[in-house]
Amino acid sequence: MTTLYKNKKMLLVFLLPAVAAVALLIFLPVIVNVYYSLFKWTAYSKTMDFVGLRYIKKLFTDDTIWLAVTNNAKYAIVSIIFQVGLGLIIAYLLNSFANSRYAAVTRVIIFIPAVVSLTAIGLLWVIGYSPSIGFVNPLLEKIGLSSLTNDWLGNAKTAMWAVIMVSQWQYIGEMVMLYTVGLQSVPLEIYESAKIDGASGLQTFFRITIPLIKSTILMNTTITIIGAFMVFDEVYVMTSGGPGNATEVLATLMYKTGFRKDNMGYASAIGVLLFVITFAFSFIQMRMYNVKETMKGEK
Repeated sequence: MTTLYKNKKMLLVFLLPAVAAVALLIFLPVIVNVYYSLFKWTAYSKTMDFVGLRYIKKLFTDDTIWLAVTNNAKYAIVSIIFQVGLGLIIAYLLNSFANSRYAAVTRVIIFIPAVVSLTAIGLLWVIGYSPSIGFVNPLLEKIGLSSLTNDWLGNAKTAMWAVIMVSQWQYIGEMVMLYTVGLQSVPLEIYESAKIDGASGLQTFFRITIPLIKSTILMNTTITIIGAFMVFDEVYVMTSGGPGNATEVLATLMYKTGFRKDNMGYASAIGVLLFVITFAFSFIQMRMYNVKETMKGEK
């Protein structure tokens, strides 16, 4: 009993620094941000005027907020299709040729954009989308799709989709690498048995691969959705939320409200909304994972 007590005491001693760091760097800023959202203040004001829930209520009637949330939702949906869905297919195909040097080279090539600076990527594609010096429109003309040429970032109808597709190009390699780790944890004997039983490639994919890497798919989906709602760099570098408010997302709106309009109280309220959305998705992911693990244990 004494040994158990000492072990628990030692465990607490080792955990205390980590718990303190999490509390100081994560929980405290969140609490402070919620507190600041209750006041009207600027970066240079000496006093803060208490307004209660005025800014929180304003979030539900502000059309720009709803536009930003809609753009974030578009970001999330497209990212799930390309990064989570297409990324899984690419990883599966490359894993099928695991011993091929071409598969390894392909993984590296696909992953390279994920490690390049977001600012550099944004500036690259600003040039790429340019109707005068870019390479996107000439490429479309070369393949016979000249009718699709456009001022991609200058047109309010296409700007958001243009920015979203840049993120898919950049991050799909990261998803492929995460899936590769999950796929390589599946025993080869299972695939060999399925092949002997006459299972086709599609049957193997849907009945063996997907069920065995569900936790990886769930994790990647959560990472992708949260990333889509926290996106800032690409949008700010490429369009700064324009033209008009066409590409405004929550993070850029929060930045502009706080540092351009100097309305720190409302910017804090937008930060609260962003936290609630990302926390909700994280909580749902944890609940789904726990339910899955519980069902496994019952079996």
